[in-house]
Amino acid sequence: MKRKKKPHDEHISEGWLIPYADLLTLLLALFIVLFASSTVDVSKLKAMSQSFSSVFNGGSGMITNSAISPEKQEEKEDVSARTKAQSYEIAELEELKAKATAYIKKNKLEKDIKAEITEEGLVFTIRDRALFSPGQATVTGQSREIAAGMSRLLAEAGERQIQVSGHTDNIPIRTAKYPSNWELSTDRAISFMRTLLENKSLSPRQFTVSGYGEYRPLATNTTEAGRSQNRRVEVIVRPLVDIQAKNLIKAPAGN
Repeated sequence: MKRKKKPHDEHISEGWLIPYADLLTLLLALFIVLFASSTVDVSKLKAMSQSFSSVFNGGSGMITNSAISPEKQEEKEDVSARTKAQSYEIAELEELKAKATAYIKKNKLEKDIKAEITEEGLVFTIRDRALFSPGQATVTGQSREIAAGMSRLLAEAGERQIQVSGHTDNIPIRTAKYPSNWELSTDRAISFMRTLLENKSLSPRQFTVSGYGEYRPLATNTTEAGRSQNRRVEVIVRPLVDIQAKNLIKAPAGN
């Protein structure tokens, strides 16, 4: 008896469709990348490259908004550059402060001059007794030596701006030359600035002066010790970049 033939299975396997679909996906990706690279917008090409990299390395297979936008990338780069500039500027000011500290200690001026870094920059605070006679604004005698030493330090500040400001206590002064503490504090700032500028390495264009009178005290004016701290000249070396976002060391040089 003849064996019956099994019906011939005419169904063709569709397994070949999977690699074929993958090949089409790769070709599509290739054409898109070639098209994008032909344009001038490099940032868009980078974003697209990141998207495809995510897809081909186990991503969802969909191009999403997970890639960093060109605007975000530019903002990130700006923040990084600004942070580096701030760090470099603080390092430069710290180096200048170290030299100032050595000068102060060498000349035993710890009680009269201190240097510190604040959000404003490198600040030198000089007691008035180290520079002026009571009620006067002329830099004479040993005070000129202090000014000369300060000028050499400031000459190493490069192109940075320098502000010289005068401050007094709240004891009124009424003389023919100085009818109030405003005039005395301003005149002291100008006098000290002019003495600094005897060093020809410094440029007048770098300097500004101001007189605050009694209105920016460091300590109480109810005691002589406090009033002594308030009578001062401040020299501020301004940073070349904004450094307010950094955590700054504010320890005085004399400590």
